[in-house]
Amino acid sequence: MSDGPRLPGVDEADEEDRIVCHVDADCFYASCERLREPELRDEPLVVGMGYEAGATNGAVATASYEAREFGVESAQAISTALERLPRRAAFENGELDESDLERGETGYYRPVDMDYYESVAADVREILHDCADVVREVSIDEAYLDVTDRTAWDVADGFARHIRDRIRREVGVTVSVGVAPTMSTAKIASDFDKPDGLTVVEPGEIREFLAPLEVELLHGVGPVTARELREMGLETAGDVAETDPEPLVERFGERGRELYGRARGEDDRRVEPKGDPKSFSRESAFADPVEDPSPKYELIETLAAAVADRARREGALYRTIGVKAVTPPYDVNTRERSLPGPVDDPDLVDRIARDLFTEFETEPVRKLGVRVANLEFAAADQASLDGWEGDATGTETGADEEVTDDSDPGANPDRDDRAAGQSSLTDFS
Repeated sequence: MSDGPRLPGVDEADEEDRIVCHVDADCFYASCERLREPELRDEPLVVGMGYEAGATNGAVATASYEAREFGVESAQAISTALERLPRRAAFENGELDESDLERGETGYYRPVDMDYYESVAADVREILHDCADVVREVSIDEAYLDVTDRTAWDVADGFARHIRDRIRREVGVTVSVGVAPTMSTAKIASDFDKPDGLTVVEPGEIREFLAPLEVELLHGVGPVTARELREMGLETAGDVAETDPEPLVERFGERGRELYGRARGEDDRRVEPKGDPKSFSRESAFADPVEDPSPKYELIETLAAAVADRARREGALYRTIGVKAVTPPYDVNTRERSLPGPVDDPDLVDRIARDLFTEFETEPVRKLGVRVANLEFAAADQASLDGWEGDATGTETGADEEVTDDSDPGANPDRDDRAAGQSSLTDFS
């Protein structure tokens, strides 16, 4: 039994069913910006990766819920976001035609400030580790907690509310919390009532909770898999749970059997602290296939910068750099290049990613990704890159995984920040 804090009235932990909390920050980057600029509260706010104040470059990392009402979406080009939601400053300076626009139809734009966001996330993590004996940090704004030894099912709602309210009170950001006996259901539950949500799915209620959900809400299902499931006549999690699993296995391999189990609420994974990741990757989808090389290379640049920045923040060196290009209908092509030694070189990531992507520059592309792998976290001298030669290698698969942290077996590609088939660049709120 843990010696940590327990809610009053809790005598002993339920040994039969695990109690898992999934804590997911709501629009985390935007929430952080509002901490230091309170006047941004309740205003449309866009945080851009690769964005500079007053410019049109970069892509949307996070859009507040107010900004989403204007059609601003994660992974969208800043230039597109500005067409849908002009800058408030431009309106107030008289740079816009006020006859066609109202003040409330404009918003604020801020560049990503990872150092600041990390400092806020550290405060949140401190609370999470104080409230649970086992914590698995999935990303800067998301974590699983095993609180089996801290509470019981009859008061789990109050315990989760305590976590959520403490984070709001002590840190100043809002989170949504899902509670369930399994990691996958807890994750779905945290997305169920955003923002500032709290959803508890008790033992025996999982099948009933999952059954009416659309298939894309299932843990681990991306837009491609959702489309294929619908082609099989499976519209809801209940449909998947009640179907013959063999056609799923024939269509998706062993992943199909996993989908069948998840739809039935079966998930025997335990919350375990995360070890060092094996790779970092970022992916982003276009609303429609794009043939023009320019926007594709612009996105490659943004994704490469995001991946290299993540590796540097995690203190990781990498030996492999790769790209991913999804072409119609849904063919996944990957290319990668190995280096003679581990490096930390954002410019090199960008240069090699561009080089590997060259063969696809005139192809119609639905989605792009950049990845660094073969990571090393121990301090080591970087290899000299003078004269290195590496052959690009490639594979083609049918998967539609969108990995935020390759070390997390439960990472869910369907995050709150993605809309219209687009995946978030960095802040998967």
